Amino acid sequence: MISIIWFILILSVVVIAHEMGHFLIARANGIHVVEFAVGMGPVLFSFTKGDTRYALKLLPLGGSCSFEGEDGKVKSDKPFKGLAFPEAKVWARIATVFAGPFFNFILGYIFALIIVGYCGTDIPEVQGLTVGRPAIESGLQVGDVITKINGESIHVWRDITLISFLNTGEELTVEYSRNGEKGTVVFTPEYSETEGRYFLGIEGGTHYESAKGLKLFKYGWYELVFNFRNTLKSLKQLVLGKLSPDNLSGPVGIAQVVGENYDAAKEYGMASVILTMMNIAMLLSVNLGVINLLPLPALDGGRLVFLIIEVFRGKPIPPEKEGMVHLIGIVLFFLLAIFVLYNDIARILGR
Repeated sequence: MISIIWFILILSVVVIAHEMGHFLIARANGIHVVEFAVGMGPVLFSFTKGDTRYALKLLPLGGSCSFEGEDGKVKSDKPFKGLAFPEAKVWARIATVFAGPFFNFILGYIFALIIVGYCGTDIPEVQGLTVGRPAIESGLQVGDVITKINGESIHVWRDITLISFLNTGEELTVEYSRNGEKGTVVFTPEYSETEGRYFLGIEGGTHYESAKGLKLFKYGWYELVFNFRNTLKSLKQLVLGKLSPDNLSGPVGIAQVVGENYDAAKEYGMASVILTMMNIAMLLSVNLGVINLLPLPALDGGRLVFLIIEVFRGKPIPPEKEGMVHLIGIVLFFLLAIFVLYNDIARILGR
């Protein structure tokens, strides 16, 4: 039961941040917000303040911020103050749509600051080299701090872990710092038949540096960037077919992850539980921000595509045509949701 409460709390905070972004920027641009809702399905509780209805709905699986005239539809049956969505300037509408994902990144950064301020950050320092693996033969030494791999800046040890996990045998150019001097080595990870993936032969990830003063904001930013990269790389692997669709998780799978992490953290006290839940919330918030910016129908990114076309075109796409595209997107996402739900339940029952 406690795990379910944590799941609902995490999802609600992430969703509220997203919808609050749409809400605040819409209001700042004079756009009439018809309804601000947390959850989906039947309304449990609602009240009206000004011209906006605020609602709490039964299923804690999402939320909405609906605008007057959105998709060409009239939503209010009473006079209202402000502009209908299509009446606002195109850049005001772009800012309003973009604000949802952007607020997810802001929330993620806030959580990152708290986590890093309390736990510190994992420095990308080589703490050991596996004998017989390519890294030790390349000339890397214990104590080297890895700064770049194939031109990608390395800020935390998990950057190295992610690159190693996703490597499929590509050659790596590794830049490092040793006693203030820069160096570069080139090697190809070695495949392990036992593990079924490639390994660099570099050990580390246990050296944490505290984040005080201005370092807090720098290391908090690195934490956010890692989660952003992690999400993008995972999506890329999924599109390229290198990651199975079975790895996708929906609300049921997320709830299971929350429960497992809660059980693992609770024996170390409430502080550990809170930090663990914050870490999950940070990851979900960044995921939601990235996914919503994808240029797909029904997502914020899809809406932004139509608005950017309007900028170059000088006039909007007819609402009925845009609405049809988004409707197709909603149907496809509904089918995806069914597949993910089936996947989650099958995975749980398989255990």
